[in-house]
Amino acid sequence: MPSLPISLRRIAVFAGIFALILLVIEFNARLEELNRLSGQREVVQQQATQAVQTQIALQTEVAFAGSNQAVEKWARSEGHYVQEGDQPVVPLGQPGSEPVAVAAPTPLPTPMPNWEIWWNLFFGE
Repeated sequence: MPSLPISLRRIAVFAGIFALILLVIEFNARLEELNRLSGQREVVQQQATQAVQTQIALQTEVAFAGSNQAVEKWARSEGHYVQEGDQPVVPLGQPGSEPVAVAAPTPLPTPMPNWEIWWNLFFGE
């Protein structure tokens, strides 16, 4: 049986190649994790920017709501208040025109139980 020439140099070369392959695999795994984390960082940065913008908009609304201008705007539009010197205007219809009729909602009939329907059929009014 011929003896295989196993030398220390061949073993060292194969071990070096194996270690190099393991290093490349580990490097690729770390690159994939870096890409994934970079994507997550961008998403979190966008969410943080949106949150800060929302906070600024809400702070602006709160500041306006506490101002005299907001109170005056509400009083004139929704509260129907007038200031001294204002002349309130009440819209009137044109002369000779019919007033606008406000439609009253028709009530929905309540369903009668079956026994009451039969009772009214046989002994009813």
